[in-house]
Amino acid sequence: MTHPQKVSLTGIKPTGSAVSVQDGGSVHLGNYLGAIRPALALAADYRCIYFIADYHALTTQRDANALRENVRDVAASWLACGLDPDKMLLFRQSAVIEVFELMWVFACIVATGQLERGHAYKDALAGGDSPNAGIFNYPLLMAADIILYDSEIVPVGLDQKQHLELARDIAVRMNHLYGEGTVVVPQPVVTEAPTVPGFDGRKMSKSYGNTIPLFLPSKALRSAIMKVKSDSTPMEDPKEPEGALVYDLYKLVATPAQQAELAVKLRAGNYGWGHAKQELYEVLEAQLAPLRERYQALRADPKQLDGVLEAGADKARVVARRTLDRVRAAIGID
Repeated sequence: MTHPQKVSLTGIKPTGSAVSVQDGGSVHLGNYLGAIRPALALAADYRCIYFIADYHALTTQRDANALRENVRDVAASWLACGLDPDKMLLFRQSAVIEVFELMWVFACIVATGQLERGHAYKDALAGGDSPNAGIFNYPLLMAADIILYDSEIVPVGLDQKQHLELARDIAVRMNHLYGEGTVVVPQPVVTEAPTVPGFDGRKMSKSYGNTIPLFLPSKALRSAIMKVKSDSTPMEDPKEPEGALVYDLYKLVATPAQQAELAVKLRAGNYGWGHAKQELYEVLEAQLAPLRERYQALRADPKQLDGVLEAGADKARVVARRTLDRVRAAIGID
């Protein structure tokens, strides 16, 4: 087992327009299965820190009220899904301003060529956009986020690996310039989270409009599940479950015994895709109903949410101040 004192850091970006509680919130089933559940599972082996990256969201977000609501919605979603603020830290990125001082220190030792190779910056240029300086400097802020909290472990998907590589390069360079131990060099943990398909078969994503919001009311959840794409095989004919979208989703949420039982029913015939979708709905509803109840209670009490985030920030600032004091002493700004 991993040493329990090692620190794992996860950033959560609140994006998009504000979404109401009645619409199921801003988090969808793909976020839950592919990101939230695996990230919370790390708490069994690591001391976990989770921050809501509201300043990162400013690269594209221009609606102040939407940003405020999305921060609270993200907090409520993760808390409802099992984040325990007594055992883990959860806070707003913007509440710990030390991150910007550390970012400036890093900016002074990083060549612009490294930032020009950033995926988001290159993609914006390739698309004919004129990217803002926030997108250009995004990897620097991310590196500061990681290194500020002495993070030893950072769970990443393949799409985020480049940012962590830059953070590692920066940490190594800081230690080379100013002495070993000035900062902690983070290590990547590439998560084996599943790719969750949307109801059209493509990866579940807001950009595709194929998501199933996590906290939809029961009837709305069933309606969303019934939209899952299936073929026109007659009900009486046998059906192959493997490769079928309904079954692919079912395997992500059902027990092995439930999966085997559904496969037998489909292969036997006289059992339609509509029946399979109903079983998918019932398994999901059994798991999500208690989370939905908790989420709705949290969203109804913004003061409680703000209190959780502020308490987390108070603890995070202690760690941040310790790191920054060490860096300041090393670089000659005591």
